[in-house]
Amino acid sequence: MLKLPNGYGSVYKLTGNRRNPWCARKTTGWKDNGQPIYTFIGYYPTRQEALTALSDYNKDPYDLQICNVTFGDLFERWSKEHYQKISHSGKVAYNAAYRSCERLYNMKVTDIHLDHLQRCMDESGKNSPTLKTMKNLFGLMWDYAVIHEMVTPDKRELIRHLDTSKPGNPNKMNRQPFSQKELDLLWKMKDSNIYLTVALIMIYTGVRVGELLDLRKEDVHLDDRWFYVREAKTVSGIREVPIAEKIVPFMQYWIDRPCEYLICSQADAQLPYYTFRDTYWNAAMDIVSMDHRPHDTRHTCISLLTAAGVDQRIIRKIVGHKGQGVTETVYTHLELPVKLEAINKI
Repeated sequence: MLKLPNGYGSVYKLTGNRRNPWCARKTTGWKDNGQPIYTFIGYYPTRQEALTALSDYNKDPYDLQICNVTFGDLFERWSKEHYQKISHSGKVAYNAAYRSCERLYNMKVTDIHLDHLQRCMDESGKNSPTLKTMKNLFGLMWDYAVIHEMVTPDKRELIRHLDTSKPGNPNKMNRQPFSQKELDLLWKMKDSNIYLTVALIMIYTGVRVGELLDLRKEDVHLDDRWFYVREAKTVSGIREVPIAEKIVPFMQYWIDRPCEYLICSQADAQLPYYTFRDTYWNAAMDIVSMDHRPHDTRHTCISLLTAAGVDQRIIRKIVGHKGQGVTETVYTHLELPVKLEAINKI
């Protein structure tokens, strides 16, 4: 492998399984402690492409650097910085939105117009929640691009004109609570697949699936019948969740598994959401011949609590919904026994 001339820059391969593993960079200065200051030109699928980019950069350092940044490059740079500030569930949501943008991956950011972004959303086949996340993602990425002078501020302003009102998933399922008949069947079949107990845990706690998969055993206080959700989509989601008496045996089973997280894979490893849904949840639903998503358990919990006559303010505190009125402050420091009494009514 030929050595590049001094001052020309360098190309090297990053570790791990990456879409663009080859990095091109150039030393553009020196820190007071003698450490080099690098300008990262970009990330590429092959060494040859990285070398070509480095060559182009040496010919025209400023203009070509800006022009060569692709949508995929921008996401990689933005996420590396932004993901340090957000929760795991936030990362999952943005990663899912990014996967719907494959048509944009290799497009240069300077060539992407509003129509490209709108067409990407319209033809993604996704429903409103994902479309809104895609719009948020574009806005954050373009904020980053403006700061780093990849696009002008007026291009960032155009993002607000994106239309998210055209959901189009042909496989859309209405989120419906489990019926009483389905609930009875889950209890009857609970021993046929251990992940059916996970469905019951979610139904009788109202916890979001991401919150449950991120739950560490150190935050489960089974003797006192509660667990602590440390990370959630909203501030209201950070809460003490009561454990209904009827699911205590299930919780104990998962606690006894040799994994730091409460819910784990068959190999006792942490479960990413998509692995849980595609491998374990769907298999469990097939056993009981049901067509439900994990989030339906949350709707079921709210429906059961409502049917049992539980005050809506208490329900919101249990499931982590934001309060809607001033009187909500009465329940700001709701004691756990009140929550336990409520959850044990269903």
